[in-house]
Amino acid sequence: MSASALWQAPVPKRLPSVLALLRALLTRDHNLLALLPASAYEVDIGPLGYSRRQIVVVNEPSLVKQVLQERAAQFPKSDLMVEALDPLVGQSIFTSSGEQWQQQRRMIDPAFTHMRVNRAFASMRAAVESMETTLDRVCVEAQAQSLDLTMSHLTADVICRTVFSAPLATDTAREVFEAFTVFERSVAQVRLHRLILAPAFTPVKQEAAVVAACERIRYHLGLLLDTHLQGAHFDDIASQVVQARDGVSGEGFSREALIDQLGVMFLAGHETTASALTWALTMLAMRPDIVASMREEIAQVVGSGPIEYEHIKALVRVRNVFREALRLYPPLTFMPRVALEAGQLGSMRLKRGALVMIAPWTIHRHRRYWRDPDAFDPERFSAEREHELTPGAYLPFGFGPRVCIGAAFALTEATLILAQLVRRYEWSVLKPEAVQPAARLTTRPREQVMVRWGRR
Repeated sequence: MSASALWQAPVPKRLPSVLALLRALLTRDHNLLALLPASAYEVDIGPLGYSRRQIVVVNEPSLVKQVLQERAAQFPKSDLMVEALDPLVGQSIFTSSGEQWQQQRRMIDPAFTHMRVNRAFASMRAAVESMETTLDRVCVEAQAQSLDLTMSHLTADVICRTVFSAPLATDTAREVFEAFTVFERSVAQVRLHRLILAPAFTPVKQEAAVVAACERIRYHLGLLLDTHLQGAHFDDIASQVVQARDGVSGEGFSREALIDQLGVMFLAGHETTASALTWALTMLAMRPDIVASMREEIAQVVGSGPIEYEHIKALVRVRNVFREALRLYPPLTFMPRVALEAGQLGSMRLKRGALVMIAPWTIHRHRRYWRDPDAFDPERFSAEREHELTPGAYLPFGFGPRVCIGAAFALTEATLILAQLVRRYEWSVLKPEAVQPAARLTTRPREQVMVRWGRR
């Protein structure tokens, strides 16, 4: 299929800076993508619209490397992100900086051995098989289902089995999904009026609904954690974090700090993958030719038997579909950093407190780095076209010392899930023309994607 015939993935209309600002202020749905002007997709580094606080978008890979790796101490995670996530995961490994982060990382590192994909694969497959039982019933009922909720439940179950050695109850999965949706849509840091008008380092009080949503999520995590604090023996991530001790003081994490740390693993490990899978399956519904190609590969590699761990690397087309979904709809739309002091970054003079936006969303759609960047084209990751890829222009899992430790886990999990769903089911999106992206803290469909499932 020619590039011009490729299906173009949904994206907000690109407007000049002033019009983008007006759109963001008038829509009032806290969608940060609305604030992006057309220039944000074209510059190496440049101002992001008009705001009281200096906001800069950084696209050029060498400048991204400076911010996330070479000068990382000068550009810690932004006050906006830290404040937003504080009621959910506190001063955890995801939000902390400097010596505190290094100390936490040293304590938690042993637990990451349990995220080795060969060790976790059985838990992944058990979660998928459980979801198939549910989907088989859905197929008989022929009722529309939320694809977002289905993928969130599935990936949360995978993480729950890996972290806590227990499947996740359906009611709990739904409540966590709904609570996170409330949190993401209402957290004060994604309010565009605040982003545009408030000065740097301005503290903000969260709404009661946001605090309540965080408390619900932390309550369920606490119940899962308590099974590991009551003396039972487990060989999993949670048990390793419970046993972790500081090398100097010999102290471990308190119960609240354990919920912080395990909450990061739980939420980051399932929410991001669920978002990308939702987008992948939505786009595949528009491209039956790619689905047919995936089924052909699965039949050649796996045959009719179960998908084993050793099959995953050979399912190249399936994996590339997920990689392309991560490119078009990176779960972390932005990786905001803050300039601790005034200084120079590329051609820009930064003020103290400047918000430095490393934006996978704009880097992944930059015409200098990608051919037909808005097209859904998994073949761009094939070995034959590997020469087209620009080093440093693909960063769905971050970059530098804080790169996502679960990247290999997520790729394996997603390849298994896509392969199993594609070989077993048909699905259709009820209103594909209505599917639009929104970015608050992650990149999600603005409204839930409703699908109808059927058995092949």
